[in-house]
Amino acid sequence: MVQAKSWILKQHFEGFPKDSDFELKQEQLPEPKDGEVLVEAVFLSVDPYMRPYSRVRMQPGDVMIGTQVAKVIQSNNPAFPVGCHVVGRCGWRTNTVLDGTGLTRVLNDWPQDVPLSLAIGGLGMPGLTALYGLEEVLAIKPGETLLVNAAAGAVGSVVGQIAKLKGCKVVGSAGSDAKVAYLKELGFDHVFNYKTVPSLEEALKQASPEGYDCFFDNVGGLFSSVVLPQMKYLGRIAVCGGISLYNDEEPQTGPYPHLNMIFKELRMEGFLVGRWEHKNEESLKRMLAWVKEGKLKFREHVTVGFENMPAAFMGMLKGENTGKAIIKV
Repeated sequence: MVQAKSWILKQHFEGFPKDSDFELKQEQLPEPKDGEVLVEAVFLSVDPYMRPYSRVRMQPGDVMIGTQVAKVIQSNNPAFPVGCHVVGRCGWRTNTVLDGTGLTRVLNDWPQDVPLSLAIGGLGMPGLTALYGLEEVLAIKPGETLLVNAAAGAVGSVVGQIAKLKGCKVVGSAGSDAKVAYLKELGFDHVFNYKTVPSLEEALKQASPEGYDCFFDNVGGLFSSVVLPQMKYLGRIAVCGGISLYNDEEPQTGPYPHLNMIFKELRMEGFLVGRWEHKNEESLKRMLAWVKEGKLKFREHVTVGFENMPAAFMGMLKGENTGKAIIKV
Protein backbone atom coordinates (compact mmCIF):
# COMPACT_ATOMS: atom_id res chain seq x y z
CA MET A 1 0.00 0.00 0.00
CA VAL A 2 1.18 3.51 -0.84
CA GLN A 3 0.92 6.44 1.51
CA ALA A 4 -0.24 9.50 -0.43
CA LYS A 5 -0.22 13.17 0.47
CA SER A 6 -2.80 15.68 -0.70
CA TRP A 7 -3.58 19.35 -0.19
CA ILE A 8 -7.15 20.00 0.94
CA LEU A 9 -9.19 23.19 0.56
CA LYS A 10 -9.92 23.71 4.24
CA GLN A 11 -12.29 26.62 3.62
CA HIS A 12 -13.33 28.75 0.67
CA PHE A 13 -11.00 31.65 -0.03
CA GLU A 14 -12.15 35.05 1.16
CA GLY A 15 -10.13 37.62 -0.71
CA PHE A 16 -6.56 36.58 -1.40
CA PRO A 17 -5.75 32.96 -0.37
CA LYS A 18 -3.82 32.40 2.85
CA ASP A 19 -1.94 29.49 4.41
CA SER A 20 -4.79 28.64 6.78
CA ASP A 21 -7.07 27.92 3.78
CA PHE A 22 -5.08 24.75 3.05
CA GLU A 23 -4.47 21.52 4.94
CA LEU A 24 -1.97 18.77 4.15
CA LYS A 25 -3.39 15.27 4.63
CA GLN A 26 -2.06 11.74 4.29
CA GLU A 27 -3.92 8.58 3.38
CA GLN A 28 -3.23 4.95 2.54
CA LEU A 29 -4.21 4.12 -1.01
CA PRO A 30 -5.66 0.71 -1.91
CA GLU A 31 -4.03 -1.55 -4.46
CA PRO A 32 -5.27 -0.80 -7.99
CA LYS A 33 -8.10 -3.07 -9.12
CA ASP A 34 -8.66 -4.52 -12.57
CA GLY A 35 -8.55 -1.66 -15.11
CA GLU A 36 -6.96 0.74 -12.62
CA VAL A 37 -3.51 2.31 -12.35
CA LEU A 38 -1.49 3.87 -9.55
CA VAL A 39 0.34 7.01 -10.58
CA GLU A 40 2.98 9.10 -8.85
CA ALA A 41 3.18 12.85 -9.44
CA VAL A 42 6.37 14.15 -11.07
CA PHE A 43 5.32 17.73 -11.88
CA LEU A 44 2.22 19.57 -10.69
CA SER A 45 0.66 22.73 -12.02
CA VAL A 46 -0.67 25.82 -10.31
CA ASP A 47 -2.83 28.02 -12.55
CA PRO A 48 -4.96 31.16 -12.20
CA TYR A 49 -8.19 29.27 -13.01
CA MET A 50 -7.90 27.38 -9.72
CA ARG A 51 -8.86 30.52 -7.80
CA PRO A 52 -12.35 31.09 -9.33
CA TYR A 53 -12.98 27.38 -9.93
CA SER A 54 -12.39 26.60 -6.26
CA ARG A 55 -15.52 28.59 -5.44
CA VAL A 56 -17.82 27.04 -8.06
CA ARG A 57 -16.52 23.47 -8.32
CA MET A 58 -15.23 22.64 -4.86
CA GLN A 59 -16.46 22.25 -1.32
CA PRO A 60 -14.41 22.60 1.87
CA GLY A 61 -12.64 19.31 2.44
CA ASP A 62 -12.08 18.58 -1.26
CA VAL A 63 -8.63 18.01 -2.68
CA MET A 64 -7.44 21.12 -4.55
CA ILE A 65 -8.11 20.81 -8.26
CA GLY A 66 -5.28 20.71 -10.77
CA THR A 67 -3.32 18.85 -13.40
CA GLN A 68 -0.08 16.92 -13.12
CA VAL A 69 2.44 14.93 -15.08
CA ALA A 70 2.63 11.55 -13.37
CA LYS A 71 4.43 8.25 -13.80
CA VAL A 72 2.50 4.97 -13.78
CA ILE A 73 4.03 2.83 -11.01
CA GLN A 74 1.41 0.05 -10.89
CA SER A 75 -0.97 -0.91 -13.66
CA ASN A 76 -3.87 -3.24 -14.29
CA ASN A 77 -4.77 -1.32 -17.44
CA PRO A 78 -2.99 -2.22 -20.70
CA ALA A 79 -3.51 1.30 -22.07
CA PHE A 80 -1.20 2.66 -19.36
CA PRO A 81 1.77 0.34 -18.79
CA VAL A 82 4.14 0.73 -15.85
CA GLY A 83 6.78 3.37 -16.53
CA CYS A 84 4.78 5.48 -18.98
CA HIS A 85 4.04 9.12 -18.23
CA VAL A 86 0.54 10.58 -18.27
CA VAL A 87 -1.21 13.90 -17.85
CA GLY A 88 -4.16 13.76 -15.52
CA ARG A 89 -6.51 15.99 -13.55
CA CYS A 90 -5.55 14.32 -10.29
CA GLY A 91 -5.53 17.44 -8.14
CA TRP A 92 -2.88 18.32 -5.60
CA ARG A 93 -1.90 14.71 -4.78
CA THR A 94 1.40 12.85 -4.70
CA ASN A 95 -0.24 9.54 -5.67
CA THR A 96 -3.60 8.62 -7.13
CA VAL A 97 -5.46 5.43 -8.06
CA LEU A 98 -7.44 5.90 -11.28
CA ASP A 99 -9.44 3.84 -13.75
CA GLY A 100 -7.80 5.59 -16.71
CA THR A 101 -10.67 7.99 -17.32
CA GLY A 102 -9.32 11.45 -17.97
CA LEU A 103 -5.72 10.27 -18.30
CA THR A 104 -3.74 11.12 -21.43
CA ARG A 105 -0.49 9.45 -22.41
CA VAL A 106 2.35 11.85 -23.06
CA LEU A 107 3.10 11.76 -26.79
CA ASN A 108 5.10 8.66 -27.72
CA ASP A 109 7.57 10.70 -29.76
CA TRP A 110 8.19 13.25 -26.99
CA PRO A 111 11.84 14.31 -27.46
CA GLN A 112 14.23 13.43 -24.63
CA ASP A 113 15.67 16.95 -24.65
CA VAL A 114 12.24 18.55 -24.05
CA PRO A 115 11.25 18.70 -20.34
CA LEU A 116 8.22 16.59 -19.43
CA SER A 117 6.97 19.47 -17.33
CA LEU A 118 6.01 21.24 -20.56
CA ALA A 119 3.16 18.71 -20.88
CA ILE A 120 1.29 20.82 -18.30
CA GLY A 121 2.76 24.08 -19.60
CA GLY A 122 3.67 25.37 -23.03
CA LEU A 123 2.97 21.97 -24.61
CA GLY A 124 -0.10 21.35 -22.50
CA MET A 125 -3.22 23.18 -21.40
CA PRO A 126 -1.71 26.72 -21.30
CA GLY A 127 -0.07 26.34 -24.71
CA LEU A 128 -3.22 24.91 -26.25
CA THR A 129 -5.23 27.74 -24.70
CA ALA A 130 -2.96 30.21 -26.49
CA LEU A 131 -3.23 28.36 -29.80
CA TYR A 132 -7.00 27.91 -29.80
CA GLY A 133 -7.61 31.46 -28.59
CA LEU A 134 -5.64 32.77 -31.55
CA GLU A 135 -6.80 30.34 -34.23
CA GLU A 136 -10.34 29.40 -33.25
CA VAL A 137 -11.62 32.47 -31.40
CA LEU A 138 -9.69 35.38 -32.93
CA ALA A 139 -8.99 33.76 -36.32
CA ILE A 140 -5.91 35.94 -36.43
CA LYS A 141 -4.49 36.96 -39.83
CA PRO A 142 -1.04 38.03 -41.04
CA GLY A 143 -0.47 41.76 -40.81
CA GLU A 144 -2.88 42.29 -37.90
CA THR A 145 -1.97 43.90 -34.59
CA LEU A 146 -2.52 41.82 -31.45
CA LEU A 147 -2.50 42.96 -27.83
CA VAL A 148 -2.01 40.45 -25.02
CA ASN A 149 -1.89 41.26 -21.31
CA ALA A 150 -0.30 39.14 -18.58
CA ALA A 151 2.04 38.51 -21.49
CA ALA A 152 4.86 36.91 -19.50
CA GLY A 153 2.60 34.25 -18.02
CA ALA A 154 2.16 30.66 -19.12
CA VAL A 155 -0.50 31.53 -21.71
CA GLY A 156 0.47 35.05 -22.70
CA SER A 157 4.08 34.25 -23.55
CA VAL A 158 2.91 31.56 -25.97
CA VAL A 159 0.21 33.80 -27.43
CA GLY A 160 2.77 36.39 -28.45
CA GLN A 161 5.16 33.90 -30.01
CA ILE A 162 2.50 32.13 -32.06
CA ALA A 163 1.08 35.46 -33.23
CA LYS A 164 4.57 36.43 -34.43
CA LEU A 165 4.84 33.09 -36.24
CA LYS A 166 1.61 34.01 -38.02
CA GLY A 167 2.97 37.34 -39.22
CA CYS A 168 1.35 39.70 -36.72
CA LYS A 169 2.53 42.77 -34.86
CA VAL A 170 2.45 41.88 -31.14
CA VAL A 171 2.10 44.27 -28.22
CA GLY A 172 2.36 42.87 -24.69
CA SER A 173 2.02 44.18 -21.16
CA ALA A 174 3.63 42.68 -18.05
CA GLY A 175 4.16 43.60 -14.42
CA SER A 176 7.94 43.97 -14.07
CA ASP A 177 10.91 45.27 -16.02
CA ALA A 178 12.45 41.78 -15.97
CA LYS A 179 9.32 40.37 -17.61
CA VAL A 180 9.38 43.15 -20.19
CA ALA A 181 12.99 42.25 -21.05
CA TYR A 182 12.06 38.56 -21.38
CA LEU A 183 9.21 39.31 -23.78
CA LYS A 184 11.49 41.43 -25.92
CA GLU A 185 13.85 38.43 -26.11
CA LEU A 186 10.90 36.38 -27.39
CA GLY A 187 10.39 38.83 -30.25
CA PHE A 188 7.41 40.92 -29.11
CA ASP A 189 7.32 44.15 -31.11
CA HIS A 190 6.44 46.39 -28.19
CA VAL A 191 6.21 45.65 -24.46
CA PHE A 192 5.53 47.87 -21.45
CA ASN A 193 5.33 47.53 -17.68
CA TYR A 194 1.74 48.39 -16.85
CA LYS A 195 2.69 49.10 -13.22
CA THR A 196 5.11 51.90 -14.04
CA VAL A 197 3.70 53.66 -17.12
CA PRO A 198 2.19 57.06 -16.25
CA SER A 199 -0.93 56.28 -18.27
CA LEU A 200 -2.13 52.88 -19.49
CA GLU A 201 -4.17 54.57 -22.20
CA GLU A 202 -1.17 56.49 -23.51
CA ALA A 203 1.07 53.41 -23.35
CA LEU A 204 -1.39 51.51 -25.52
CA LYS A 205 -1.66 54.39 -27.99
CA GLN A 206 2.11 54.72 -28.26
CA ALA A 207 2.52 50.99 -28.85
CA SER A 208 -0.04 50.97 -31.67
CA PRO A 209 -1.37 54.40 -32.67
CA GLU A 210 -3.57 52.81 -35.33
CA GLY A 211 -5.35 50.62 -32.73
CA TYR A 212 -5.72 46.86 -32.29
CA ASP A 213 -7.31 44.24 -34.49
CA CYS A 214 -7.22 41.55 -31.81
CA PHE A 215 -7.03 41.52 -28.02
CA PHE A 216 -6.19 38.36 -26.05
CA ASP A 217 -7.44 39.24 -22.57
CA ASN A 218 -6.06 37.40 -19.53
CA VAL A 219 -6.71 40.17 -16.99
CA GLY A 220 -10.16 41.78 -17.27
CA GLY A 221 -11.20 44.71 -15.10
CA LEU A 222 -9.86 48.22 -15.65
CA PHE A 223 -7.24 47.12 -18.19
CA SER A 224 -9.90 45.75 -20.51
CA SER A 225 -12.02 48.86 -20.14
CA VAL A 226 -9.09 51.02 -21.28
CA VAL A 227 -8.42 48.76 -24.28
CA LEU A 228 -11.92 48.69 -25.77
CA PRO A 229 -11.94 52.26 -27.13
CA GLN A 230 -8.65 51.48 -28.87
CA MET A 231 -9.92 48.47 -30.75
CA LYS A 232 -10.24 48.84 -34.52
CA TYR A 233 -13.58 48.60 -36.30
CA LEU A 234 -14.68 44.92 -36.36
CA GLY A 235 -12.00 44.07 -33.80
CA ARG A 236 -12.07 40.72 -32.02
CA ILE A 237 -11.50 40.01 -28.33
CA ALA A 238 -10.76 36.58 -26.83
CA VAL A 239 -11.59 36.54 -23.13
CA CYS A 240 -9.33 33.91 -21.61
CA GLY A 241 -9.01 35.06 -18.00
CA GLY A 242 -9.78 37.78 -15.50
CA ILE A 243 -7.01 37.55 -12.92
CA SER A 244 -7.54 41.16 -11.82
CA LEU A 245 -10.97 40.06 -10.50
CA TYR A 246 -10.26 36.69 -8.90
CA ASN A 247 -9.39 37.85 -5.40
CA ASP A 248 -11.93 40.66 -5.03
CA GLU A 249 -14.06 40.50 -1.90
CA GLU A 250 -16.45 43.02 -3.48
CA PRO A 251 -17.22 42.68 -7.22
CA GLN A 252 -15.83 45.45 -9.42
CA THR A 253 -18.30 47.60 -11.31
CA GLY A 254 -18.15 49.44 -14.67
CA PRO A 255 -17.26 51.23 -16.83
CA TYR A 256 -19.47 49.42 -19.28
CA PRO A 257 -18.45 48.37 -22.80
CA HIS A 258 -21.72 48.57 -24.71
CA LEU A 259 -21.28 51.73 -26.77
CA ASN A 260 -17.77 50.79 -27.89
CA MET A 261 -19.01 47.30 -28.71
CA ILE A 262 -21.86 48.71 -30.80
CA PHE A 263 -20.17 51.56 -32.64
CA LYS A 264 -17.06 49.56 -33.49
CA GLU A 265 -19.05 46.34 -34.05
CA LEU A 266 -16.63 44.42 -31.86
CA ARG A 267 -16.83 40.70 -31.22
CA MET A 268 -15.97 39.50 -27.71
CA GLU A 269 -15.95 35.78 -26.93
CA GLY A 270 -15.11 33.93 -23.76
CA PHE A 271 -13.67 30.45 -24.14
CA LEU A 272 -12.40 27.35 -22.38
CA VAL A 273 -9.69 25.20 -23.90
CA GLY A 274 -11.68 21.97 -23.61
CA ARG A 275 -13.97 23.00 -26.47
CA TRP A 276 -11.31 21.83 -28.96
CA GLU A 277 -10.04 18.79 -27.06
CA HIS A 278 -10.57 16.65 -30.17
CA LYS A 279 -7.76 18.62 -31.84
CA ASN A 280 -5.22 18.32 -29.03
CA GLU A 281 -3.01 15.57 -30.43
CA GLU A 282 -2.61 17.23 -33.82
CA SER A 283 -2.13 20.64 -32.20
CA LEU A 284 0.55 19.42 -29.81
CA LYS A 285 2.48 17.78 -32.64
CA ARG A 286 2.35 21.05 -34.56
CA MET A 287 3.59 23.01 -31.57
CA LEU A 288 6.31 20.45 -30.85
CA ALA A 289 7.56 20.93 -34.40
CA TRP A 290 7.84 24.68 -33.71
CA VAL A 291 9.87 23.88 -30.60
CA LYS A 292 12.24 21.64 -32.56
CA GLU A 293 12.67 24.42 -35.13
CA GLY A 294 13.52 26.92 -32.39
CA LYS A 295 10.44 29.02 -33.16
CA LEU A 296 8.69 28.47 -29.83
CA LYS A 297 10.43 28.87 -26.48
CA PHE A 298 9.31 28.48 -22.91
CA ARG A 299 10.37 29.55 -19.46
CA GLU A 300 9.28 27.83 -16.27
CA HIS A 301 9.12 29.05 -12.69
CA VAL A 302 9.92 25.87 -10.75
CA THR A 303 9.17 25.35 -7.05
CA VAL A 304 10.69 22.22 -5.53
CA GLY A 305 8.69 20.22 -3.00
CA PHE A 306 5.07 19.13 -2.79
CA GLU A 307 4.82 20.78 0.62
CA ASN A 308 5.35 24.15 -1.05
CA MET A 309 2.29 24.01 -3.34
CA PRO A 310 0.18 26.60 -1.47
CA ALA A 311 3.09 29.06 -1.46
CA ALA A 312 3.66 28.47 -5.19
CA PHE A 313 -0.05 28.98 -5.88
CA MET A 314 -0.19 32.24 -3.97
CA GLY A 315 3.06 33.42 -5.56
CA MET A 316 1.62 32.75 -9.00
CA LEU A 317 -1.48 34.80 -8.17
CA LYS A 318 0.85 37.66 -7.15
CA GLY A 319 2.65 37.44 -10.49
CA GLU A 320 5.95 36.14 -9.10
CA ASN A 321 6.36 33.71 -12.00
CA THR A 322 7.70 34.35 -15.46
CA GLY A 323 6.29 31.64 -17.70
CA LYS A 324 4.60 28.56 -16.30
CA ALA A 325 4.50 27.97 -12.53
CA ILE A 326 5.49 24.33 -11.90
CA ILE A 327 5.98 22.25 -8.76
CA LYS A 328 8.62 19.54 -8.97
CA VAL A 329 7.97 16.75 -6.50
